[in-house]
Amino acid sequence: MSIPVTLYRRIQELIRDTGFTSVSQFVVYVLRDVVAEMEREKLQAEGLSEEERERILEKLRRLGYI
Repeated sequence: MSIPVTLYRRIQELIRDTGFTSVSQFVVYVLRDVVAEMEREKLQAEGLSEEERERILEKLRRLGYI
């Protein structure tokens, strides 16, 4: 699947004069944030202990997802 042209152009404008060098780089950055948040919510919903949750979150941080 590809990004619709109009959205691509909007992102190009948005990232102009930022540290992002491409639309792809920005999209990956945003998606990592969204996925990490969804994973945190899922972990909370599964009823894991706080210790288990922190251990999993630390693993995700080391892997670069958070």
